[in-house]
Amino acid sequence: MAGDRYAGADEVLVATKHESEDDHALLERWRAGDKRAGAALVSRYMGLLSRFFRNKVQNPEDANELVGDTMLACTKAKDLIRGVDFRKYMFGVALNLLRRHYRAGVKRGRELDDFAEICVGDSDGGRSPNTLLARKREARLLIRALRGLTLDQQLVLEMSLFEGLTAPEIAEMIDAPVPTVYTRQRRGKQRLLELMRELADSQALYESTVGGLDTWAREIRAQLDTGG
Repeated sequence: MAGDRYAGADEVLVATKHESEDDHALLERWRAGDKRAGAALVSRYMGLLSRFFRNKVQNPEDANELVGDTMLACTKAKDLIRGVDFRKYMFGVALNLLRRHYRAGVKRGRELDDFAEICVGDSDGGRSPNTLLARKREARLLIRALRGLTLDQQLVLEMSLFEGLTAPEIAEMIDAPVPTVYTRQRRGKQRLLELMRELADSQALYESTVGGLDTWAREIRAQLDTGG
């Protein structure tokens, strides 16, 4: 498992003892040599990272490896992360690793000057979503539509739908102005509805999906968290 690369099983078991501490306090204890505080900080964001990668990388093993690489990078940099929000730093590492993963899978002749405009859906060769997300037709439709958005649009919508983050919180994580996040949410939501209408095999399926976005987002999150 990815977690074995940066924390022992005994450290993970006691991580819950630090749940009441904020990221800064845990990071300071980690720097001081408290490995259990480090395990608690790392495990706090395992779910977010796992959902982030598993919805953007076709191969689950690749997604797990990217989670591990992200956490390993944060572990190595624990003494260098000063004056920076840990969650923001971690997510920046995750984004950089995702971009590198996409670049490695794109043919040499394809230009990547503006990475944000590359459709995330292209990364999986146009194949169907992972079978673990196929339990509900509405959830599958939502995932397919999300994968048709640009990466920037997909990020802000996923953070809102799956993680329950507000626009200011999202802006902090992706290092963007709050108005920019609102704009990406608005345009992303509009494009999402267009794609769902195009991809739905019936008007009833489209309406059911649109009318229960929060429900299907919870379904997707639950499936991502349980691995199917």
